Amino acid sequence: EDPIEFLHSSKKSVVSQRELGADTKSFGNALRAALREDPDVILVGEMRDLETIHLALTAAETGHLVFGTVHTSSAPQTIDRVIDAFPPGQQQQTRIMLSNALVAVVSQTLLARNDEAGGGSPVTKGRILAAEILINTSAISNLIRESKTAQIYSSIQMGGNVGMQTLESALAALVKQGIISSQDALAKTSRPEDLEQLLSSAARGTAKGGMPIKQDQGFGYGRF
Repeated sequence: EDPIEFLHSSKKSVVSQRELGADTKSFGNALRAALREDPDVILVGEMRDLETIHLALTAAETGHLVFGTVHTSSAPQTIDRVIDAFPPGQQQQTRIMLSNALVAVVSQTLLARNDEAGGGSPVTKGRILAAEILINTSAISNLIRESKTAQIYSSIQMGGNVGMQTLESALAALVKQGIISSQDALAKTSRPEDLEQLLSSAARGTAKGGMPIKQDQGFGYGRF
């Protein structure tokens, strides 16, 4: 990590934490050293360069559970960022590796809670998470392999039954529950038309006595 933010004590497992600069020169060096210790789970604080991403993919392909963070704003963009880190001649092979090794992508954003949702105080109202969740189903895997990431968003929209949800559906649910404002929600989305449509549908459903929109339930973890 860069830096280590939380120290985890070893309980049922042995936890080894390394900080960039203090314990290792780079994420790549730390990953390479970690793989020599036969780890079960690897967490990479940031995957910011080609060497780190390649080593993380290799570790996932060899059966390790790998968690990593990438600075992106959506699940499809995360996939593109990983693939684009490689030279053009290696990108197709990377798509194949990623389509096989990926388990899930969770894209997260924090929003300010409404004052009413946090006790009325601007100081203590806090923030709340909205997440886009992608599960690597066979359909998603095929889209990654065939370089059709532009179609992934539609698959997420239709994947609620396996735990997927778009950021827009998460934001709309929070607005409907009165936890965040519609203005804050619209400021966080790159698809304002989709969000406005969800909010309008929810308003019509409530006015007719229908069921309010409900945030999809699901969780995800990734080998990458």
